[in-house]
Amino acid sequence: MRDLVLAEQFDNANIIFATQELSGNINHKIQEKDYTIEILNSNDIEELIDIIKKYSIDMIIIDHYGIDSNYEKALKEVTNITIFVLDDTYEKHHCDILLNHNIYADSLSYKNLVPEHCELRCGVNFTLLREEFRSEKTKQKQSSQEKKNIFIAMGGADHSNLNIKILKVLEDFPNIYANVVTTTANQYLDQLKVYAKSKENITLHINSNEIAKLMNNADFAIVTPSVTLNEVFYMEVPFIAIKTADNQNFMLDYLLKNTYPALEQFNKKNFKKMLEKLINNKDIELVNFIDLSYDEKIMVLEWRNHPNIRKWMFTQDPIALDNHLNYIDSLSLKKDREYFLVKQHNQAVGVIDFTNIDKKSLTVEFGLYAKPNLKGIGSLLMQEIVDYAFNTLKMQTLISEVFEENSLAIKLYKKFNFRSIIKKENIIVMELKNENR
Repeated sequence: MRDLVLAEQFDNANIIFATQELSGNINHKIQEKDYTIEILNSNDIEELIDIIKKYSIDMIIIDHYGIDSNYEKALKEVTNITIFVLDDTYEKHHCDILLNHNIYADSLSYKNLVPEHCELRCGVNFTLLREEFRSEKTKQKQSSQEKKNIFIAMGGADHSNLNIKILKVLEDFPNIYANVVTTTANQYLDQLKVYAKSKENITLHINSNEIAKLMNNADFAIVTPSVTLNEVFYMEVPFIAIKTADNQNFMLDYLLKNTYPALEQFNKKNFKKMLEKLINNKDIELVNFIDLSYDEKIMVLEWRNHPNIRKWMFTQDPIALDNHLNYIDSLSLKKDREYFLVKQHNQAVGVIDFTNIDKKSLTVEFGLYAKPNLKGIGSLLMQEIVDYAFNTLKMQTLISEVFEENSLAIKLYKKFNFRSIIKKENIIVMELKNENR
C-alpha cells in the first residue's frame, strides 16, 4: 500500500510492479491503479535483472525485508541502475536513495550503513500518506457522547490472533463500539466473524477502503507499532500500540522512550489499565501555571520565545525571564484568566490560556501553542480548550484572534466549527458557540 502512495509521486513515469503471487496478496490493488504487474517466481536476482532489461528500467524501488546489501550491490554491478530502498529497521544497504518514513526515523542512525553518496530521507517529513488521510483530516470528527468509537487494526493478517483477545477485554467497558479492520489474509478471519456476529457493538471492515474515515471518527485506536501508527499520528488519534512482530521494535522503542502507551506483547492486565486511562481521559492533564515547577516555567518561556511561536503572537518581542516569572505569580490574584500546561502521558505537549473570562456574558477569549517542532498536537489542544471552556468554565462563547496568514491555525479552527465573525486589518476573529446550552 505504501508503494502505491510512493508511485503517485512520480509524475509521467512508466511504473512497473514486480511481485510474487503469495497467499493473501493484494495485487488487485495494483491492477485497480492500472499499473503493469510482472509476476516473479522467486527472489532470484537473474529473474529481476531480466525484467530490468526488458523495460530498460532507470530506477528500482526495493521494499522487501529479504533483500539485503549484497543483493543490491550485485544488482548495481550488473545493471548500474539507480537503487531506491525503503527501510524500517536500520539495515545495511547498497543504494542511492533510502527512505525511512516512520516517525521514529533518524538519518544519523544510518552512518556506516549506506554509501556516502546515498541520499537519506528520514522521519515525519517524508511519511507516505494516502490522499484519503489528507482529505479526511480536514473534516469534522463525527464523535458521539453516548459511546466511545474504537479503531482496531492488528495488521491485515493478525498473525498473533489478537483481535478477539482485545475485543474480550473491551466487553468489560460499557458504551464501547469497535470498528475492527482486517483483510482476507487473516487466517483467523472465520473465528473473528463468528465472534462478532452476535455482538451489536462490533463491525468488521474487511479489505476496507475507508480506513482514514474510520480513524478520524475514532475516540482512540488500538494498533500495532507499524506503518499504521504513522497514519494514527497524522490523524491525531489517541492510541494504544501492541507489538506483534520484530520489525516493529524501533517504533516500539520510540513510543516507550516518549512515554506513549505501548506494550511489547499483549498482556490482559496491563492492556486493561491502559484502556481505563484512555476511556477516562486520564492520559491528558492540565497543569495550572501557578503549580508549575521552576524548570517547567523555564521550559514554557523557552517555548514562548521560540521564533516559530513568537511570529504568531501579538507581542513578538522575546519575553524576559523576570517578567515571565512575575506574570505567573500574579495569576493567583487574577480571576479573569487561567493558563495551563497540557501534558499527554505525563509529557508536556503545549500551552492553552483563557483570558477575559466574562461570567456575565459567558464569553471567554483563548490562545494556544504546541511545543515547538512537535507535530500533530493542535486538535488535542483545541479539544481541551473546548471541553474546559464549555464544561468547566460553563461559558457560552469562545473567541480567538488569529493572523490572516496563519493558515494552519485557521484550518484547525474550522475543523472545530469556528466561524469568522470580524476581520480587523490582518486579524481574523473566530467564534464558537456552545450549541448544547
